[in-house]
Amino acid sequence: MEHLLKTVKIVINDKIFVKDPESSDLGKRIIKQSIIMINEMGFESFTFKKLGVNINSNESSIYRYFENKHKLLLYLTSWYWGWMEYQLVFATNSIADPKLKLEKAIEVVTKTTVEDSSFSHINEVLLNKIVINEYSKSYLTKEVDVENKEGYFVIYKRLVNRLSNMIGNFNSEYKYASSLASTILEGSLHQNFLNDHFNSLTNCHDNQSTTQFFLQLTFSSLKQ
Repeated sequence: MEHLLKTVKIVINDKIFVKDPESSDLGKRIIKQSIIMINEMGFESFTFKKLGVNINSNESSIYRYFENKHKLLLYLTSWYWGWMEYQLVFATNSIADPKLKLEKAIEVVTKTTVEDSSFSHINEVLLNKIVINEYSKSYLTKEVDVENKEGYFVIYKRLVNRLSNMIGNFNSEYKYASSLASTILEGSLHQNFLNDHFNSLTNCHDNQSTTQFFLQLTFSSLKQ
């Protein structure tokens, strides 16, 4: 899988960026450093001016890649979900049994993120932390319906759909496959957030317990 992923390019909706950051060394430095800075200081405190100082570049050069920091956050979260989708596809593609396939899928989307050497300019561990803490800020906006029509969230929706289809393949009579699929993805982020900030409100204090919780939740709901 590692060898195959080295040939993969995560394709992001080109309406999110002005210039593809993957097309130049500066673009890749913008992505790499923005992940580090947003993780350290939070999205609200992060600015293109601060980013420019850190990468020794003019603030104006960053605007040649992204219209604003909201679009940058959309890019980062879209990349994360695209990367997660590839993990899911490669991990489950050779599994024929619907139950085992769904179990593996849940494991993939709820497990602790580890850094992937296939993408040297992106630290997936830090990006995962950003998604846990900041992802909701990419869609809890007045413009969400317009951005949805523009396809800004298509990768996330496609990932939910893949998981939903696996649920349906295991139990075709279950009426809430999409609701359960999105609950697993969003719920995993939320349990990680609770563990980091409101520890007493969750029993999922490590990778294994988070995965076990969603496996139990899923298959209890899908009793045939």
